[in-house]
Formats: sequence, C-alpha cells, structure tokens
Amino acid sequence: MKKAILGKKIGMSQIFTPDGTVIPVTVVQAGPCSVVQVKTVEKDGYSALKVGYEAYTEKKAKNISKPVQGIFAQAKVAPMKYLRELKLENSADYAVGNVIKCDVFAVGDRVDVTGTTRGRGFTGVIQRWNAHRIGPMSHGTGPIHRSVGSLSANSTPSRVFKNKKMAGQYGHERVTIQNLEVVKVDGDRNVILIAGGIPGPKNSLVIVKESLKKARGSKWFK
Repeated sequence: MKKAILGKKIGMSQIFTPDGTVIPVTVVQAGPCSVVQVKTVEKDGYSALKVGYEAYTEKKAKNISKPVQGIFAQAKVAPMKYLRELKLENSADYAVGNVIKCDVFAVGDRVDVTGTTRGRGFTGVIQRWNAHRIGPMSHGTGPIHRSVGSLSANSTPSRVFKNKKMAGQYGHERVTIQNLEVVKVDGDRNVILIAGGIPGPKNSLVIVKESLKKARGSKWFK
C-alpha cells in the first residue's frame, strides 16, 4: 500500500455518468493530514507514517495530555483531534510536516474504507442476527415471539455452545469495506466521492487506503 488518508464521512448523494447512469456515492472529506512522525524499517522495524487530522481550536488544544502535546510539539505541527498510523511502503518519501491531501487519489482508483459502525446498544436476536419470530401469533401464546428460542440440547452436553447467536451488544464495530471505486476527487474542497456505502454514521472518522485486492476495470466508466 502506497497511499492512504484520514477523512470524515459527510453523507451520501448521487452523481450521473455521461450516459445517464446513476451512481450512489458517499461523500468523504479527506484530509488535509499532517505528517507527525515517519517510521522506517531501519529504525522502527516497519515502514509507516503517523499522521494527524482535523486541527483543534486553541481552546480545546489545552485539554490534550502532555505526552500527546509533546508529539505535536516535536513535529512542530498544530495539535490534531485524530492521530493514526498508516502503514505505507513508501513512507521514506515523506518528511515530518508534509501535508497529505485528497489528490493522492484519482478517479478510478480502488480503495478500502475502514470505519466504526453506528452503535445500537443491547439488542435482541431479531435485530442483531435477523432471526425470525417464533410461535403462533394468536392471543394466549405468551411473550415469546422475539425470544432466541432453544439454546442447546437437553442433559448432554448441558451447556450452550460457543458462538450461539444470542441477544447482546450490536454495532460499534471496526469494519472495512473493500474494493470501492473513487468516482470523483475535488481537491479544492478536500472531498472524495466513493461509489457505494461505507461504515459509520455522519461525521465519523474513516480511513481511506489503496485497495489490497486489485479489481480489473471500472464498474461505472467504460
């Protein structure tokens, strides 16, 4: 992987190709990201960039812990809200203080987008696992319609097997959607339009990076 950037999911929209095809797109405000630290194989054992995204206001910057303030002070970069590592093969091409902008990507590039899905709290098996309701729906059958149902065998093995789909915490998971296509790049507004949906609610942090699985051709542009 040779290019990646941090961004914020703005929402969804649609654009049209010259032949009138509608493309559903997700709008991502990507960058600019400041390089805070360059890690190399010789010094750190692997190649990566530590980058910051979305500068703090002067008032909020005072609330950052002193160790984190020291990282930005050493790099002579304004304190940022998000600080992440991007494992890039060509990290040696960058220097501390460089700015990564959305124009590192071009129309037609294939990207993997990583984000955190919307948290839904504690949910039952119907919402969490798309299970069916159980039992007859007539009166007198009891409040069991949205229950998980039978959990295991009788006296043998006398326990619930691992990975049984049950009620529990749903959402707020780190998810990566692979092989999405960049359909437009607006360098003036730091915006990338990516075909399809990506994980996370509006204004959530996402990482857009060069796809690991190379797809052939474009689905939208011939």
